[in-house]
Amino acid sequence: MRDSVLWRKQSRIVMLLAEKLSISPEQALDLYYKSNISRQLSDPRTGLQLMSDQYVLEDLLAEIST
Repeated sequence: MRDSVLWRKQSRIVMLLAEKLSISPEQALDLYYKSNISRQLSDPRTGLQLMSDQYVLEDLLAEIST
């Protein structure tokens, strides 16, 4: 996936996370980059980049809550 496309997808997911948890975008970015989901999203072999933003957000929320 092209870097700019992946960057925009990550940005949308971080903003959705901030909105969902009622936290600042900076806090959401910190949570995102500490997650396994961020590593999986950056790895084209996982196919996670092809999933919807909402799907990735739900996986991220599940990971954070455990």
